[in-house]
Amino acid sequence: MIKNNPELADIFCKYGKAYIESRSMPLEHYKIMNAIVVCRTSALGGHVEVCDSCGKTQNSYNSCRNRHCPKCQALTKARWIEARQAELLPISYFHNVFTLPHDLNKIILCNKKVMLAILFRSVTATLKEFAQNPTRYKEGGKIGFTAVLHTWDQKLLDHFHLHCVIPSGYLSHDGERWIHSKKKFLFPVKALSRVFRGKFMELMEKAFNELIFPGSIVDMGTKKGFGKLKKQLYLKEWVVYSKQPFGGPKQVLEYLGRYTHRVAISNNRVLDIGNNTVTFSYRDRKNQDKKKTMILKATEFIRRFLLHALPKKLMRIRHAGFLANRCKKKDLLKCRKILGQDNIPETSNKSVKELMLELTGQDISTCPFCKKGKLNRMFKIPDQTGPGFFERLNLTTIKDTS
Repeated sequence: MIKNNPELADIFCKYGKAYIESRSMPLEHYKIMNAIVVCRTSALGGHVEVCDSCGKTQNSYNSCRNRHCPKCQALTKARWIEARQAELLPISYFHNVFTLPHDLNKIILCNKKVMLAILFRSVTATLKEFAQNPTRYKEGGKIGFTAVLHTWDQKLLDHFHLHCVIPSGYLSHDGERWIHSKKKFLFPVKALSRVFRGKFMELMEKAFNELIFPGSIVDMGTKKGFGKLKKQLYLKEWVVYSKQPFGGPKQVLEYLGRYTHRVAISNNRVLDIGNNTVTFSYRDRKNQDKKKTMILKATEFIRRFLLHALPKKLMRIRHAGFLANRCKKKDLLKCRKILGQDNIPETSNKSVKELMLELTGQDISTCPFCKKGKLNRMFKIPDQTGPGFFERLNLTTIKDTS
């Protein structure tokens, strides 16, 4: 049943079958749609809870845990943020955004795994090069940062960029000193953008034989067409944006909490569905972030949402330098010692109840009926194994174009 405050799952329930039947689509897109529709429903099973005060019962259903589902990210994000607390240093942090030109969008959409890997590698290589190479002002060292991939803009169109959260400085090559950066920026953005452009284009050229160029971009797959594209891209000024530095570790965590586990659109932005359309809110970045509404045909809305489906096993949050997993333990210890950080934040293993209380301010174990008693699990509700949601609507053929 469609609620007064519609959600992404309601859009897929109402218009998903027509969307799937109207086009060929990757099997992965079908799986994402199906997971979002059945999330927290009886299809996934769950358990029955009973109040120890009033005796009333309620069903609590399991989540789909799909990373594209807007319902499933709050708890995942909370656990991830909690783990990051133990890695923060007692210094300010910078926020850089590396954006790819829209000329590359069609190529990326047809080659996500290869092109997004190149984006991560080129940004990592750029930041490491600036930190490692001595200048007349500072000596080189080892940088550390966290990069978060976003593929959308507020209107759900393709907009590929990396948000990088970077400590304001780096560890010296000998591991004995911390080299502080300038107060306003880590590295000059114009120089960063040119090196980033060069490294991305170099890696893209090497990967040329791995790329496919179907449909409207078939000409770019020829030697002449690719050469023309390269010339066009080298003439552009690539955008590297440096935001104001964070005041300290607390502000970094607040920022990471907003950005790391976002999906293309949250449920609270969906305003209305009906008459084959979807109305949603967005912020106009070109007009001082003014809040506006947009109406799209339902099929176009679903198409835009699925533009941002990530390839299987592609990690959208990565750590590099002294924050990389293979050297984090050793290098972070050195950084803390140099910076005089004696009190290291401990990672606490909070329960789901404790995390949800922090996130929402509500105790999920309190009975929603009498508001006094506590809910206790009684018995398990088995999941409904069998065909997916859309197959139960007599949609039995999915064209796998992945």
